[in-house]
Order: sequence, then C-alpha cells, then structure tokens
Amino acid sequence: MAISFPTSQAALNDLVDWFIPAELAADREMRKQARMFLISHLFGPFIGNVVPLALYILDPKPGFEVVVLAASITGFWIFPFVLRAIGHYYLLALISIQNLMFCILWSCFFYGGVTSPTLPWVLTIPLLAFFYLGSAPRLRLIVLGMFALNFAVFWGFLQAGYASEPAMDFAALQGLGLVSTVAASLYVTMMALFYAKVLASQGELETEMRGHLATAAELRRATEEAERAGAAKADFLAKMSHELRTPLNAVIGYSQILLEDAADEDDAETASDLERIHSAGHHLLRLVNEVLDLSKIEAGMMELHLEPIDVAPLLEEAIAQFTGAAEQGRNTLTLASAPDIGGIVCDGGKLRQALHQVLDNATKFTRDGTIRVSAMRSGVGRAATLLLRVEDSGIGIAEAQLPSLFEQFTVGDDSSASKYGGTGLGLALGRKLCRLMGGDIEVESREGVGSAFTIVVPTTPRLAVPNDRDDEKPGVPPDRFSRRLAAIAERKSPMIMTAAQTHA
Repeated sequence: MAISFPTSQAALNDLVDWFIPAELAADREMRKQARMFLISHLFGPFIGNVVPLALYILDPKPGFEVVVLAASITGFWIFPFVLRAIGHYYLLALISIQNLMFCILWSCFFYGGVTSPTLPWVLTIPLLAFFYLGSAPRLRLIVLGMFALNFAVFWGFLQAGYASEPAMDFAALQGLGLVSTVAASLYVTMMALFYAKVLASQGELETEMRGHLATAAELRRATEEAERAGAAKADFLAKMSHELRTPLNAVIGYSQILLEDAADEDDAETASDLERIHSAGHHLLRLVNEVLDLSKIEAGMMELHLEPIDVAPLLEEAIAQFTGAAEQGRNTLTLASAPDIGGIVCDGGKLRQALHQVLDNATKFTRDGTIRVSAMRSGVGRAATLLLRVEDSGIGIAEAQLPSLFEQFTVGDDSSASKYGGTGLGLALGRKLCRLMGGDIEVESREGVGSAFTIVVPTTPRLAVPNDRDDEKPGVPPDRFSRRLAAIAERKSPMIMTAAQTHA
C-alpha cells in the first residue's frame, strides 16, 4: 500500500523533531531553523557522499584524500545526535558550516584548485548560513569571516605549491564535474523544497491563527453583549421592586379584608375562595421578593444592615414560624441549641431569611419525619463562626444532583418538583445571602435517608463581594474594613454597608 504524502510528511516531522531539545522546540522560529539544520544533516550526507564515491571510481589512484573527504561528509550525521544531547544550536551550526567549508576546499585542493569540478559546492555555504542562522547579522558576519579565513589558508597552500596535479584525465574530471554539479543541485533543491514546505505550513498556521483570533474577538464581543444584557436585566428588576410589590400587597390586603368580612358573615364558601386568593398572593409576593433579591445581589445593590443580634431568639422565632408547616407534613420540628450560644454581629434579616429558606426546603421535602435545628460556635477570634444546622429525614438528594443544587431555578428532579412544589430559588438565594455576609451554606445528603444543611456565618463581619460562581469561596475585604467593622461590633451599634463599598 502506498503511503500518502501527508502521512509521510508527518512521519518526517516526527523524526526530525525527536532530535530537537525542548528549549528549542518551544520557540517557533528556532524550531524552524533546527528543522532545516536536521534535514540537511540527516539527508545531505547521502547526496554529498556521491562525490567521494565518484572520486574513488574515476581516480586511478585514490588515496587518503578521498578517505578524509568521505569521513568529513559522513561526520555530518553526528550533529543531530549532539544537538539532542547537549543543545547549543548556534555553536553546532557554525561548526557544521566550518566542516562544509573544509570538505569543499579539501576536494578543490587535491582536484584542480580554483578550477576544481567540486567548486560549485561553495554556493551551498551562504545558502546553509541563511537556513541555519536566520536573520542574525552577527552570526552571518562570523560565517563570512570564517569563509575568508578558510579561503586565505587554501590560497596560501596553493601558492606555496603544496597542491599536486590530479591523476585523473580530462574526461574523468569532466565526469567528476557533472556528478558534483548534479549532486550540488539536488542538495540545493532538497533544501529549497523543504524550506518552501516550511513557509507554506507557516502561512497556513498564520491563516488559522488569524481565524482563531477573529473567532475569539467575536466571542469577546458576544460575551460583553451578554454581560451588558444581564446587567440591564438585573438593574431593571432591582428597580422594579416598588412597582411589583405594591399591587401584590394591595391584592393581599384587600383579600384579607374580604376574608374577615366573610368570616363575620359566616360565609364559609366565600371565605374558602378568599383564603386561596390570599395564600396565592403571599406565595407570589414571596417569589417576587426572591427574584428581586437575587437580582439586587447580582447587580451589587443589596445592602447589609450590620448589627448585634441574639441567636437564641432568632432560632425560636424561626421554629415558631415553621411549626405549622411542619405539622401539615406530620413532621416533628425540634430545636437544640447551647444555652450560651450568645450573639453575633451580622445582618439579622438576611441571616433569618437564609435560615427560613433552608427550613422551608426541609418542611417541603419531608413527610412523617423529623426536622432538627441546632446551633453551635466554631473557632476563636476573627476566625470564629456560627453554625446553624438543619437536619431532616426527608427524601434526600441524589449525589449527582448535589453540584447543581444551589443553582437558580434548579429543583431535584421533575417528579419531586411536581409532587412537592418549588421553584429552585430558595437555596440559591440563601447561599448568595450567606456569601454576601462572608459565609456559606454546606450540604450533606443521602437519597432516601435525609439531608443536612449547615449555614456558616462569621461571628464578626467578613464581607464578600457576591458572584455567580457557586464553586468560589467568599472573599475577605481589605483590612481597614475588617478593623472598622470589628470596632462597630464592639460598640454594639448598627451599621449599613453595601456590597459595592467593599471595593473602596
């Protein structure tokens, strides 16, 4: 089976690249020069040795000069291995050019001097200097100086009469000239073709790179447009708070009035309908509040009201609020907290909201089970944290769903969403609120066994700029803000700070 040209080219590149040290391969221009150097040294001796072979055949009395010439040409095969072993590319390139000069002038010295049939090989010297050394002017000057010195030595030996007349007749010299010219032409053609291939590959690479750069520019523009659109959406929703909440509050308020009137009139049927309207209004208002809070956090407009709060009353209030929901699911809701749990400095409203989101999740996905809320402290000093843990014996969460649990609009699966309800906003909002305060929400769960959510917040403020990546840990503000907030905590006075101020 014939080997295709692209496959042969790839095999050739693999062979050549094996000799190139890693430090040279990392530089594209150096790699190109090294490839030219290696192609010349791997395949050049096959062509170059044609000349000593012709001398051995045509010269009636071949002597040591043919052996020396053949050995010098064959010596080019050593250079690739030396390059791989020790590097020093430019030094080896100069030594190689010097060896080439010696080979050419040696053959000219013994076979015709300045009229030698092997003289055309002199043209390969500047060609190889260009291929090996690139555009380095200093190295080219060194090659020029080397050639001048070699030629001066050669001319000096000629003038001193050390050269002897070749033993070959005129016809043999003509034959040697033909062989030498053809060999030199083949050598130059080989190098020119490979150089043309290198340039073509480089052109294709540059074209491909320009295409990639254009694609990257398009992606950047698309990303910027998406970010602008997202920012505009978040800004719009954040500013729509009043317009969305006002009519909903009106619906809830009027439904409450009508519900009381129906109760006074003992109109059970109307009261039942009004109760559904009232409940739906509260549910919709909660969803609107969650969406708006998420948008405010994303837009950097969410404010933190930092003040000292007692943890025990906060937990008791949460238990009282969710006792009814727990009883509806025939669940037992208990609280276990150390009597000296004390207080912390944080945004009490947002901590309460995060705890409510976790409790709501527990009561929603637990039936005929237990829900246990506990609180404890961990760490000391500036690293001290408050841990609020909510454990339930509900349906649990599959391990594959845990990584996406805190993403917005994510519910465990379609079946649980249809059976238990939920929009997937609560846990996402709870985590963002905790991270806004410098904390987080952690989860442990086994499907069919239950779940445990742990709210972790610092006992003294360590504010973090909110972000949309749930896999990133919250940051710590500059020291001057930490000291300022600590001082406020010690004075037990409230403070209002926006997330955007942590950049100041």
